[in-house]
Amino acid sequence: MIEFKNVEKVYPGGTTAVKDASLTIDDGEFVCFIGTSGSGKTTALRMINRMHDPSGGEILIDGEATTSKDPVELRRGIGYVIQQTGLMPHMTVYDNIVTVPRLLKWDEKKNRDIAERLMNRVELPVEYLDRYPSELSGGQQQRVSIAQALAVQPKAILLDEPTSALDTELVNEVLETIEHLAKGRTTLVIVTHEMNFARKVADRVVFMNDGVVVESGRPDEIFTNPKEERTKQFLKEYIGANKYVI
Repeated sequence: MIEFKNVEKVYPGGTTAVKDASLTIDDGEFVCFIGTSGSGKTTALRMINRMHDPSGGEILIDGEATTSKDPVELRRGIGYVIQQTGLMPHMTVYDNIVTVPRLLKWDEKKNRDIAERLMNRVELPVEYLDRYPSELSGGQQQRVSIAQALAVQPKAILLDEPTSALDTELVNEVLETIEHLAKGRTTLVIVTHEMNFARKVADRVVFMNDGVVVESGRPDEIFTNPKEERTKQFLKEYIGANKYVI
């Protein structure tokens, strides 16, 4: 379980990115953060794995404050997929996937078994393990990044707009992979602008505006009958007047 308790983030210079955020993400839940650019959603995501630390309040994982954990050890237990693939270009797909298992000194045969299983899970040929990232399409590279994030069976996977850097024709293959993960009840927290995907796949949608968690609920609640005026306005402006809002 991931808990935000009155979390605030103020950057040097005084910019407040997140204001008094309280939220609980259950094990196995798929949560989508939505909102305009600069609304605080990526900052909220990055505080979960201590890429940023809260300025106030606290974030807990299974009841323990993240700030009490070593950040390197914490991140090894939380998968993280960014907009641009984080793959090392001079390393094979296999070597990229097993980077953290090797740091943990896992047996190489176990690592190979994990890599092959994960390639099947993200629906890529096992033969691609011997290729380099440059030999794959952008969508394939991002799916390898997801496999990499899964390598140590993390408590949760964080995805920060994982399709925003992809060409339109490659977006769906990555979204399908994420949807497949969601069905396996992996805890997923994603920042996305893919509204139809959020509506179709998420267990819960969190709308942020100006650093505030304005509204959180099931996709049918948020997209069909939002309670807050700011949510309604965002949906009208972002995905078309009255398309989802009653």
